[in-house]
Amino acid sequence: MRWSQYFINTLREVPADADVISQKLMMRAGMIRKVAAGIYTYLPLGLRSMQKLEAIVREEMGRAGAVELSMPTIQPAELWMESKRWERYGRELLRVKDRHERDFVYAPTAEEVITDTVRDAINSYRLLPVNLYQIQTKFRDEVRPRFGLMRGREFVMKDAYSFHATRESLDETYEKMRVAYTAIFNRCALDHVAVDADTGNIGGSASHEFMVLAQSGEDAVVSCPNCSYGANIEKATSKFFLDEPEPAPMTELAPIHTPGTQSIDDVGKFLGKPTLHLVKTLVFDTDNGCVMVLVRGDRDGNEVKIKNHLGAQFLEMMPDTRFEEATGGPVGYCGPVGTNAKRVLADISLKGQVNWVVGGNKRDTHLSGANPGRDFSEPEYGDFTTVFAGDPCPRCATSLQIHRGIEVGHVFKLGTKYSEPMNCTFLDEKGSRQPMIMGCYGLGIGRTVAAAIEQSHDDDGIIWPMPIAPFEVVVTQIGKEEIVRATADDIYRQLRDAGIDALLDDRDERPGVKFKDADLIGFPLRIGIGAKSLANGQIEWSFRKDRAKQLGAAGEVVARVIDEVRKARV
Repeated sequence: MRWSQYFINTLREVPADADVISQKLMMRAGMIRKVAAGIYTYLPLGLRSMQKLEAIVREEMGRAGAVELSMPTIQPAELWMESKRWERYGRELLRVKDRHERDFVYAPTAEEVITDTVRDAINSYRLLPVNLYQIQTKFRDEVRPRFGLMRGREFVMKDAYSFHATRESLDETYEKMRVAYTAIFNRCALDHVAVDADTGNIGGSASHEFMVLAQSGEDAVVSCPNCSYGANIEKATSKFFLDEPEPAPMTELAPIHTPGTQSIDDVGKFLGKPTLHLVKTLVFDTDNGCVMVLVRGDRDGNEVKIKNHLGAQFLEMMPDTRFEEATGGPVGYCGPVGTNAKRVLADISLKGQVNWVVGGNKRDTHLSGANPGRDFSEPEYGDFTTVFAGDPCPRCATSLQIHRGIEVGHVFKLGTKYSEPMNCTFLDEKGSRQPMIMGCYGLGIGRTVAAAIEQSHDDDGIIWPMPIAPFEVVVTQIGKEEIVRATADDIYRQLRDAGIDALLDDRDERPGVKFKDADLIGFPLRIGIGAKSLANGQIEWSFRKDRAKQLGAAGEVVARVIDEVRKARV
């Protein structure tokens, strides 16, 4: 392809409304164009990168035994009512009506339609398992779309769904898909990690997220450098303990006058105690009423873990206007002794500790010597806190590390969450009707392309990994001399004949403009042809990642470039 015949419109200025580097660079490099908040046109360069990723995805899905189909983006509300998600999904679900006033949704995902498809087609265990996928546009009406393709409203996703007669069959396919995802991100040359994750709105019994590691990532990822443990911050666990206390008798429950100490840090300073020896009280409003959660004073509560433990539909911090009525104590001074809260939870790190310092349910008052089982009912213990860097790994006790990551893929064991309410059943070997057991496997196409840029760029532009670069090589014609033009044409032809995806920059522009555009777009390899070098029987070439210029005879350079491209293809 010749640049002069292609559609590339680079920008010198950073768009004012761009949030993150991938959005800025993709807009400046002429890869995407914003149409509305969270909605983009994929311009030719951006579309090429996405199509290359899609080709890799299709190959690995085929190896994993998945079969491609295409489902509609507009789905009837009746299917969502069957699954019970019409009411539960939230305002991100775009609901529309047709001319007959019938309700539809613009699909954010496709569990309902795929379940409807399979229940009509499969009736016997002999036809299971099946694994079906599509690469399709989705829409989620995000309240605050941002970060370009990483949190847009309209986006392209690969979503796969598997159906099984047994949980053992689901486990087998789940592992195949996990391996396939690892292969996809390895082939894209992305530094990534697979971590345990919360199932969120999709639901199910287990899930893993695939995270591309990048400093700009919106998610925190916990991993162990010694073993294979990894989880997102919402799911991660650790083993952290206070130093083993000397055996001590329970002390008497006693009030402490603590004026002006609404925060745990204030209490610690006032009492001259480290916060790890105090108990922090968190209060939440849920669909099941007020819940009090007690954690160690130096720890943060993890709302996802708490919500999952409760099985709550919603969970939010108790508003100040209802706080005292719900708990029996004022904000900053509430505690478990005599509380009105319907349920009291306590983090496992508090179990076995005695003589807690807690809020006294009275302004400017705390209590010392508070002991569960004596002064208040034993709470429900569990893991309710967020992991910190340096905490011991739950598997091997090595200090955990925390990185920033971008979620690009998510796989779920759905079980019968959708098949039971939607009556997606099969006849087993005994002739009994059973609900199909399902798995779900999502991968963001545009999101992965954006994550690659977040992970690999510099001040001048994108540094593409070869497998998903819009073009592998740019041949830059430097000057208007006939010998320059003819040599550039010849080298471009040789590359194309060898199956190399090359772009010939034949524009009538200054060399500096061409070099800046090449760096901005991020072509992995560049060949430069100028009259001065040709006079010495040489041309120059360089990698985008270091831009170290190398000189050689035209034939040698072409052979070397072809070899480098082929080595980078996986």
